[in-house]
Amino acid sequence: MAPSRLPSPLYVPSASGGLALLRKYAGPVPRYTSYPTADHFIDNLAALRPASLVTQDNRPGAGPLSLYVHLPFCRSYCWFCDCAHIITTDQGAAEGYLDDLAREIALTGRLMDAARTVTQLHLGGALPTFLSAAQLRRLGRILHAAFKFDADAEIAVEIDPRYLEVGQVDALCEIGARRASIGIQDTDPAVQMAIQRVQPPAMNERAVTLLRNAGFTSINIDLVHGLPKQTVSTFARTLDDVLGLGPDRLSVFGHTPVSESESPGRVSDEQGLLPGLDERMRMQVLARERLLAAGYVNLGMDHYARPRDELAIAARSGGLQRNFQGYGTRAGASVYGFGISAISSSPDGYRQNHTSLSAYRDALARGELPVARGWRLTEEDRRRRTLIMKLMCEHRLDFEALSRELGVDVKGTYAKELDSLTEFEADDILHRTDRGIEITDTGLPFLRVVAARFDAYLK
Repeated sequence: MAPSRLPSPLYVPSASGGLALLRKYAGPVPRYTSYPTADHFIDNLAALRPASLVTQDNRPGAGPLSLYVHLPFCRSYCWFCDCAHIITTDQGAAEGYLDDLAREIALTGRLMDAARTVTQLHLGGALPTFLSAAQLRRLGRILHAAFKFDADAEIAVEIDPRYLEVGQVDALCEIGARRASIGIQDTDPAVQMAIQRVQPPAMNERAVTLLRNAGFTSINIDLVHGLPKQTVSTFARTLDDVLGLGPDRLSVFGHTPVSESESPGRVSDEQGLLPGLDERMRMQVLARERLLAAGYVNLGMDHYARPRDELAIAARSGGLQRNFQGYGTRAGASVYGFGISAISSSPDGYRQNHTSLSAYRDALARGELPVARGWRLTEEDRRRRTLIMKLMCEHRLDFEALSRELGVDVKGTYAKELDSLTEFEADDILHRTDRGIEITDTGLPFLRVVAARFDAYLK
């Protein structure tokens, strides 16, 4: 089949048609940052054998590495956030955590092939810029001493403009960071008060200016629709504000309300303030229309990039990947996550660290990898993971190529799943031939809905 075609930057979908499809396919569907999804991970470590997942991944000929470091400290809690976090104003707390990271990296390193190179590093979590400039430099020394980085390794960091100083930007540059993801969410003052994240536009402008002047070549901005007190008109103004910053990428996520048990106290703060489902869908359609009209391309679901950005180039060339950090470049690398809650992935499975700092530290004190849960992939898991990720990243399935790659007749083996796609074909979400299927421009927001048809664990 021909390479997947990205939508024309000037393609603007029909608002009424987009809303109709969003209403039709509304419902909880995984985002497929893994397969199986993390809610299916098991905590039976005897069966999981986390250390052997590392050694198996370091067999001769193993590919490159993509590192993720979870930095959990935040000075305050934002009500939309579901990341593993530790609320504190004591910057000294990060010193002990850096000691923990050094121990975990050393334990993991004993099981690894030291010759493997790192092609990516992502500093994420709650707030990497909670760390001082000196602490960021120490983290850089720990990582560069333990791993061999490619000369052109992509190093990215998540930024909160409320807590960003020139010294921190300088330290990040010394580490090698050139890509940043800035959390803005919404620029309306009433919405910011409702989510407990007051962040005037001047802060965002200052952060972008600092990063650009320091040599950052790619800046992503995170937005969220469906937040308390949001309306279509306020969200339109947010889009105006953000486009004025000239980001290279945007991620426009939908807010997911949580239960009282998941986040005590938050539900009462949101009651009566959340926009209705129809209003949320209108925001989603508005974001797509505005961003495509502004020249961005839709990489899939809610991710957009300028045509010349590395992410868009990777999408055109087949180098796009999807993992727990979302869409990224440098496909084919094993992901090694460090810190609380971090998830690692390899050809054989997944392993997730303890989300509790005390449990994480107890495991390290025993000289064990701080893994709490994970999953070992079966052969069928691997095949379905390939099908799902091809849809999510390449927006197509080539039956002949996949049959060779997977060692089964894809059309025959997955005939039931393929037959279930008829409704999507009727809605112009995908096109199907004897050679394969391809997602249309209209279907890009519905990638995970299509992918879910190949999920054997989804109920």
